[in-house]
Amino acid sequence: MRQPSLFIPHGGGPCFFMEWEPPDTWARHRAFLEGLPATLPERPRALLVISAHWEAANFTVQRHVAPPLLFDYGGFPPHTYQLTWSAPGAPALADRVVELLGAAGLPCGFDSARGFDHGVFVPLKVAFPAADIPCVQLSLRDDLDPAAHLAAGQALAALRDEGTLLIGSGNSFHNMAAMMRTWRTGSTDTHGLDFDAWLTEAATHPNQAERNRRLADWSRAPGASEAVPREEHLIPLMVAAGAAGNDRGAKILEDRVMGAVQSAFRFG
Repeated sequence: MRQPSLFIPHGGGPCFFMEWEPPDTWARHRAFLEGLPATLPERPRALLVISAHWEAANFTVQRHVAPPLLFDYGGFPPHTYQLTWSAPGAPALADRVVELLGAAGLPCGFDSARGFDHGVFVPLKVAFPAADIPCVQLSLRDDLDPAAHLAAGQALAALRDEGTLLIGSGNSFHNMAAMMRTWRTGSTDTHGLDFDAWLTEAATHPNQAERNRRLADWSRAPGASEAVPREEHLIPLMVAAGAAGNDRGAKILEDRVMGAVQSAFRFG
């Protein structure tokens, strides 16, 4: 059955595997990820994840039969560097990604050594703890051009009909300095409300062309510069939205965490 494409916020570092004060800081977000498989039309044949934490000059796809984990975060408790998530790779899916992007005029290379970064294994260890679905990671293009990433999503849309779940993994608000300041001071302020309202309207617009036009112009949105001072955590949404085709987007999570609003979207 046709799989949706998703944009999910992946939290901060190994946030779901730590103790927090207050204890429920990430509870709603974790529950959302745990419940995600039950919302799918059937078990995916494979996962294709576009993470905010991999940028390359051209799109690059992981081609590894057993990807290791990249603990690409710092300053967290020792046990968070011992996490495991042993999902197999899928070289045939990687080949298909290169084929589809190439046919759309978007060069894509292979990386046979890279492992899963924390934008992949941290949320998916919660959502798919058995790690028994093949998974492939695709990089961002390091110009972070929203139109190019919308086009990449459009090129990859055929994978949805082949049983692959496309997941853009980032954060709709990624101003960590503002979040840490609010959390440490115990402030009740919530950052990112203006931008989140704009983003929700844009991502769920019923007209595909207008949705893409608005998302491509995201930097002009109210509150954009505060919400995403650097856009790498928002750009995975462009791939997910590009893969939507005529499917309308829906907001499937709106969480308030560490003084900021974080949202997830589903297409299809």
